[in-house]
Amino acid sequence: MKLRPIFLLIAFSLLSGSAFAQKKAALKKGENRYEDYAYVDVIKIYERIAARGYKDEKMFQKLGNAYFFNAEYEKAEPIYRELFTMNPNQRPEYFYRYSQALKSAGKYEEADKMLEKFNELAGNDQRAKNFVDNRNYLEIIKLNSKRFYIEDAGVNSEYSDYGSALMGNQLVFATARDTGGVSKRRHSWNYKNFTNLYGADTKGDFDSIPGKPYRFSKEINTKFHEASPVFTKDGNTMYFTRNNYYAGRQGTDRFKITRLKLYRASFVNGAWGNITELPFDSPEYSTAHPALSPDEKTLYFASDMPGSLGDSDLYKVAINDDGSFGTPVNLGPGINTPGRETFPFMSDESELYFASDGHPGLGGLDVFRSAHAV
Repeated sequence: MKLRPIFLLIAFSLLSGSAFAQKKAALKKGENRYEDYAYVDVIKIYERIAARGYKDEKMFQKLGNAYFFNAEYEKAEPIYRELFTMNPNQRPEYFYRYSQALKSAGKYEEADKMLEKFNELAGNDQRAKNFVDNRNYLEIIKLNSKRFYIEDAGVNSEYSDYGSALMGNQLVFATARDTGGVSKRRHSWNYKNFTNLYGADTKGDFDSIPGKPYRFSKEINTKFHEASPVFTKDGNTMYFTRNNYYAGRQGTDRFKITRLKLYRASFVNGAWGNITELPFDSPEYSTAHPALSPDEKTLYFASDMPGSLGDSDLYKVAINDDGSFGTPVNLGPGINTPGRETFPFMSDESELYFASDGHPGLGGLDVFRSAHAV
């Protein structure tokens, strides 16, 4: 009988050791999936560990980031809150991300406090300067809030639908509503279907409801992402975004990550063809989301190429008369920040619209306008 406590102690030690080994293995798996940008897997793994009461600063950093990079800001907010409870002395970028998550939850006063601290720690950061110079950003947004009327375009689904363009009486847009086959390919970043381009017929005016969407072109769509098309006025040339996938081959960078590239296609004999990648593309960085100037002599796009000021910047490049291109030019700190600038659009009045999380907004990517061509 005296030996029983010893047996129980040994059994408890074995169970504890097994639990520790399982937790260590799960943490390692989460870290590996994080390095692979598989944020949905990261969330599942780390949330399961956190539910058991385990708290670790690095784990909560990655968990908050996984939500943040998937634009699930309101879910990121309590994770970042717990992170700052564990250790309030975080790197400046976490103060900024936490502020964006707080804004998305409507907690603007708390968000501004985080931005004040961010400004103290990273005063030379353009985002900090933007906050200091625009402390009344909420009032400005409120004043501008009645300038536009927004309604459902009539083609939306329960999945991601974005990156639209008009080509004559056809609305062309990116959607993740299906992959067109029996097997479904999903992106590990958010575990959603890869996007394809779809079209919908319109009557050529803003009051008409587009018809039923259909797959745009089998020559353009592939098993990877296609998105954000733009067309020349004559409808004979299109620029679009696609993963680094051409002629049946998938390209990757030195870390085995498939980046985004810009492609050009021509409409000949009733079909799209002559698909070529643009000369400033690279497997080592992304180029995406093309937009044309009104005279169609300048192409705007987003990229994280070397020389970028932030996570992604807006660039412009001249389109020469012979169809060749000049050298891409960064639009500079008046537009770009250390955050993300993306999805440019140029109006007929040469006004540049774009999305950014680096300028003062309501959290995450907001829409901004530059009144003059840059």
